[in-house]
Amino acid sequence: MSLHPLNETEINELRNQLHELQVEHRDLDLVISHLIESPPPDDLLVRRLKKRKLLLKDRILQLEQMLVPDIPA
Repeated sequence: MSLHPLNETEINELRNQLHELQVEHRDLDLVISHLIESPPPDDLLVRRLKKRKLLLKDRILQLEQMLVPDIPA
């Protein structure tokens, strides 16, 4: 995380990136569900997609934390 407060442009860029990652995460969820329901499932592909989904979730959490202002203790 940066030590300086984010300016409006940086905040908007983070929000856009966050939205794109959330959409991709949701889409991956749908694809994974479809693959699992369609016999026979491609186990390797499902595992790879789940791994990608977890990476996206981690990045989404990072961006959300960057957008929450620090509260002084």
